[in-house]
Amino acid sequence: MIKLEALRVFISVAELGNIKEAARKLGRTASAVSMTLKQLEDEIGSPLFASDRKSSLTALGTFMLDTGRLQVAGYDKAIRKIYAFADNRIGNLSLASVPSVATTLIPILMPAFVASRPDVEIELFDDDSHGVAAMVETGQADMGIAGQPPSDALLTFVPLFRDRYKVICSSTNRLMEISTPLEWTDLEGEALILNGASDSILAPGYQKLKDEASFTIRNVSSLMAHAKSGLGITILPALASNQLPEGVSALPIADTSVSRTVGLIERRGTTRNPIAEAFLEFLLEEMPGLTERLKLTSY
Repeated sequence: MIKLEALRVFISVAELGNIKEAARKLGRTASAVSMTLKQLEDEIGSPLFASDRKSSLTALGTFMLDTGRLQVAGYDKAIRKIYAFADNRIGNLSLASVPSVATTLIPILMPAFVASRPDVEIELFDDDSHGVAAMVETGQADMGIAGQPPSDALLTFVPLFRDRYKVICSSTNRLMEISTPLEWTDLEGEALILNGASDSILAPGYQKLKDEASFTIRNVSSLMAHAKSGLGITILPALASNQLPEGVSALPIADTSVSRTVGLIERRGTTRNPIAEAFLEFLLEEMPGLTERLKLTSY
């Protein structure tokens, strides 16, 4: 069987045209190179060079040079990829996130994360917390950033930050005239548009409004458009209100108990791939600065 190192020796001699130069390049003695070439020709059963001077190739030698270059290049590329994968410079990451994180935190994080990993492939999904948990549980996503999943789910949850809720409404809504944080009673008479982000709110005042609601919109862009149109108001995390479209406003809620906890979701018992491990480490390092910058409560 032809060994890879024997191919390297042959290619060096064929390209340089003499044994001494090849031996110098390979860091081997000329006698060792000569022996390797003889063993290679004995293995094949036919000469590779037209003369002992090694300056010209036989037809077999020319064919072997072209073929050998491809094999050596392919092997070297594969080895580089293995080391790059182990060093977290290539690979894949599927990340699921609630929309507020996908549009606010991820755009801040990703440029720095991929700067030293240009060959990493990243797929980002955005969905509400239920959808994020389902994608992680089924393996569609390596990890997710969302609200805490049900305790009986096959998932782990590590809290990252806490976020207050705000009332989202048209900038012409009567609520804009109230100068203090809104009480639940202030919202009575308003049409509430439900969304996945507010499902975890248990405050009795909110539950009363929820029971009377007849609209549910889960897409944030559509939700903002309908709030702007005056169809109704909605409740969203403060993080989602950082980039409001023109004509839409966010108002504080007086009930300080109304908040959500956002964290990292992973499938229980799975081993992270190197890119996922690197992203998690990067995320945890950056979170203190991000929470301070975005005025969130960190854990």
